[in-house]
Amino acid sequence: MATQATETPETPDPPASPPSPTGGVTSPGRAAITAKHLRTDRWWLQPAVTFTGLFLFVVYSTWRAFADTDYYAAPYVSPFYSPCLADNCRDMRNGPNFDLLGSWWGLSPALLILIFPLGFRLTCYYYRKAYYRAFWASPPACAVSEPHAKYSGETRFPLIMQNMHRYFFYAAVPVAGILTYDTVLAFRDDSYEFGHMGLGTLVFLVNIVLIWAYTLSCHSCRHLIGGKLRHFSKHPVRYRMWTWVGKLNERHMQLAWASLISVAAADFYVYLLASGAFSDPVLF
Repeated sequence: MATQATETPETPDPPASPPSPTGGVTSPGRAAITAKHLRTDRWWLQPAVTFTGLFLFVVYSTWRAFADTDYYAAPYVSPFYSPCLADNCRDMRNGPNFDLLGSWWGLSPALLILIFPLGFRLTCYYYRKAYYRAFWASPPACAVSEPHAKYSGETRFPLIMQNMHRYFFYAAVPVAGILTYDTVLAFRDDSYEFGHMGLGTLVFLVNIVLIWAYTLSCHSCRHLIGGKLRHFSKHPVRYRMWTWVGKLNERHMQLAWASLISVAAADFYVYLLASGAFSDPVLF
């Protein structure tokens, strides 16, 4: 009895993959996925919040830097204007007024002061991540491709300037020291006698604690303390300091935001006092 042959059905050819550009996640050799991403969560929410927060701070700090007024209310001086280095600063009598740069061409002295703390923050590793994602969409979120056709990282101008972060750190430390001095002066009354504490004193205390915590949690600070040590056992003091800074570094993002808000709040509080909106409540 003859056996009837059965025909094997032909396997259809796989669909042709769509043409791909020459770079990025859609380059040849990568998975041929037409969708920009496969995420179903609200991945856009975090970069949107980050964008809003940073944008509001930029707008506020720009306004205050060019205002050149309402930055001193005895015994408080705005952190945006300290130390006062130009002779067009308001007379602070026994306050931190050094008058080293003449009239500073009639411009606000804050334009000179803010370049150092802002340079420190702009080149900070966390802030790079924040504004790369929020402003440049590079990338906007994990597993979401960036819209740029090319990516050169931080190897070309202007992003290669991010390597100046360690030098801005060296400038940020004395700035934090000056703000510490301002906080000590905040314990004086209107006649410049110590023993006073107002609501503004608490605002300055919170601000300087957060400023120091953010500054010391910097990656450059951690590397400076223990980054080049080969044997921790031979340097117990530096090792202990390195572990302390490492614990702060774990909270670098939170400290970055908290200190950003606190420095703006301290400046705004001085502005309200100097503009006559209300008087500083005396605690003792």
